Amino acid sequence: MSSVQGFVPTYPAPMSSTVDPDTYQSVVDVFNQAVTKYAHLPAFNCMGHKITFKEVDDAAAKFANWLQNESGLQPGDRVAVQLPNILQYPAVVFGAMRAGMVVVNTNPLYTEREMEHQFNDSGAKLLVVYAGMADKAINVQPKTDIKKIIVTELADFMPQPKRFILNAAVKHVKKMVPAYDKSKTLALLDVLNCRAKYLPVNVGRDDIAVLQYTGGTTGVAKGAMLTHRNLIANMMQGTEYFKLALDYEKEAIVAPLPLYHIYAFTVHCLVIMNTGNENVLIPNPRDIPGFIKTLKKLDNFTAMVGLNTLFNALMNHPDFDQIDFSKVKLTLSGGMALTHHTAELWHQRTGCEICEGYGLTETAPVVAFNPPGHNKVGTIGLVTPGAEVYIDDGQGNALGINEPGELCVRGPQVMKGYWQRPQDTAHVLSDDGWFKTGDIAQLDEDGYLKIVDRKKDMIIVSGFNVYPNEVEDALAEHDAVLECAAIGVPDDQSGEAVKAFVVVKHPVTTDELIAHCRQHLTAYKVPRQYEFVDELPKTAVGKILRRALREE
Repeated sequence: MSSVQGFVPTYPAPMSSTVDPDTYQSVVDVFNQAVTKYAHLPAFNCMGHKITFKEVDDAAAKFANWLQNESGLQPGDRVAVQLPNILQYPAVVFGAMRAGMVVVNTNPLYTEREMEHQFNDSGAKLLVVYAGMADKAINVQPKTDIKKIIVTELADFMPQPKRFILNAAVKHVKKMVPAYDKSKTLALLDVLNCRAKYLPVNVGRDDIAVLQYTGGTTGVAKGAMLTHRNLIANMMQGTEYFKLALDYEKEAIVAPLPLYHIYAFTVHCLVIMNTGNENVLIPNPRDIPGFIKTLKKLDNFTAMVGLNTLFNALMNHPDFDQIDFSKVKLTLSGGMALTHHTAELWHQRTGCEICEGYGLTETAPVVAFNPPGHNKVGTIGLVTPGAEVYIDDGQGNALGINEPGELCVRGPQVMKGYWQRPQDTAHVLSDDGWFKTGDIAQLDEDGYLKIVDRKKDMIIVSGFNVYPNEVEDALAEHDAVLECAAIGVPDDQSGEAVKAFVVVKHPVTTDELIAHCRQHLTAYKVPRQYEFVDELPKTAVGKILRRALREE
């Protein structure tokens, strides 16, 4: 049963307070049951083409066939998958799992240096990569243990002539696929012609399903070992919230966040697949005009996943109000703090509240979420069913109501540890299963949790704690501010001072921003230094990188 410092949350009906991750043997069991039960329903939709659960099943089986019979790999070997949100992604991932392989989710926007680190750290022996990254993959391969590189183009799972037209446009018109030596790679479509049959592999609940690398926002990216049981647990926990708003087999969920990120992976490839619903994949959410064009064409989407920066970018496009949100029942936010201003504006313009949740790579990822229909803006909601949390005072003691401290979590979704990093694991994961999140949180009287800020991002001004989230929330309410980030900078008098980096929609002066912040913040929290920038550094998901701003 879930608990927060001995306080058992009251979940709205029909949510359960517990889940049983041992209902399934592995993620493969979840997949097999879903593709059988929902065989002829649409599973994934990309650029106007839909594939059914049966078609995903068939493609995943063919990839598993090749892996077992022609790849030279063994169960337990790592397969790196470096794909954007395209139809091939679920087929490759579940095919690898069917063959008993460990999936290494990899960002398609990585530099060669980042690719080399992740491939070597994980010991990946095979890479499935999008054609636009193939040249980098070939350059990196000699420095790694990767034996084979499999390449796929954007529209490979679409029928002709659409496949030829889209692939040609991306390659020759948009110039998004650099030339590469095809003699050093295999084509995914050729691989899927393997006629052999795979044999089911006996995978245990505590075997690693995915090596999910942390975003590297706090240093070198580490591989979180997420077991089959971890992923199943979080799928079941997420389903408890979703049942308050979404039906089985009837929904279409827009998926703009990258599937290689654990947030989108768990939502779209596990929860939504397990409920027999359709995922609308957005390959390039940075192309806001193209994203809005896709949304305008959809007449049946009922839910959407995003995060603060993406919601802002969409609402600031002139065509946003032409999108039909009349059927949308659920908007999810995670990955970074949701500001009050963004939440209120989205609700006003779409008629749908944003339900914010919270999680980490190490927790597969969801730790807490706002139950739809019982949303509390400004919080991350109630702890997931079957998990426990407490607020640590720094000495191992639990703090009381509305007292900020480090959030610690224990539950079936918490990782096995960091891949080949026992010291790093011991630093964050206790022998009795408590994971230190590194985030400052507090608990309110209703059992809802609120993230105050990252422990490492906290600014100390003359001995007083200043949380960047609070400063950014205040700044974001000014109508000239599109995006902002607050960091601490050295100051001779106060130790640290608050500095704000601001992206504006229209001109505004420093004095105007200071005057605005004084209305919302205590004096020592008000930024005195401002730097106006064209854009803020972000992770691939869109989370603002304060560390990069501090390093600059």
